[in-house]
Amino acid sequence: MKLVVGNACTRHEMEAVPQDCSQCAVREIAVCTALSRPELERLRGIAVTKIYEPGSTLFAAEEATTMVGAVVQGTIKCFKLLADGRQQVVGFLFPGDFVGSPTQETTHCFAEALTKVELCVFPFPAIQRLIREMPSLERRLLQLANEDLDLAQEWMLLLGRKTAQERLATFLLLLAQKARARGVAEGPIDLPMNRSEIADYLGLTIETVSRQFSKLKASGHIRVAHNNEVTIRNLDGLTEIAEGAA
Repeated sequence: MKLVVGNACTRHEMEAVPQDCSQCAVREIAVCTALSRPELERLRGIAVTKIYEPGSTLFAAEEATTMVGAVVQGTIKCFKLLADGRQQVVGFLFPGDFVGSPTQETTHCFAEALTKVELCVFPFPAIQRLIREMPSLERRLLQLANEDLDLAQEWMLLLGRKTAQERLATFLLLLAQKARARGVAEGPIDLPMNRSEIADYLGLTIETVSRQFSKLKASGHIRVAHNNEVTIRNLDGLTEIAEGAA
């Protein structure tokens, strides 16, 4: 492995040749799931594995897009900076999620590793070429883009109409859904983001988020351990809260 340190912002990454795709932990949910074996080999031919340490920056806003890829391990925070220096969290990326856009030549937000992150990345010009040559890859990327659009519309509803408790319940259900997609059907949900970042993402204050966690815990809907592990004890009840039916 070789150590690569960027100079545009705080970066700490290690780079290596990717392992056999058939052994990949997110093979069934990432962008490559729709590809045939020959297509998968072509994609693997341009792929590089990058490891980012917690707190390091993957890319900054308004940079030229040099790579896109799939999260194999870890959690990424995407955010924008306001003119006064405040940070607005616009999303979190988990294993299986796609990082960056293969159709946009510049990035539109910052991406920071909340935990140790492993990415399977593809150079921007090379992935654009493969998209033109592989319709199945283009369709899969379009599907992922549509899913992101659906999520953005749901989040507009959340921020515009839902109460604080409904917002937090929706967020926890989203994390549970992501865990199930990775094959983790039961057990605690890891919260690599802090209360401030959750509050920022949900459009709430830290105090409000803490109160809502306490209420959901007291009502028996969730159990919280070590402040960063949440177990959903009443899935139906939490779903009703998220939908405003409780």
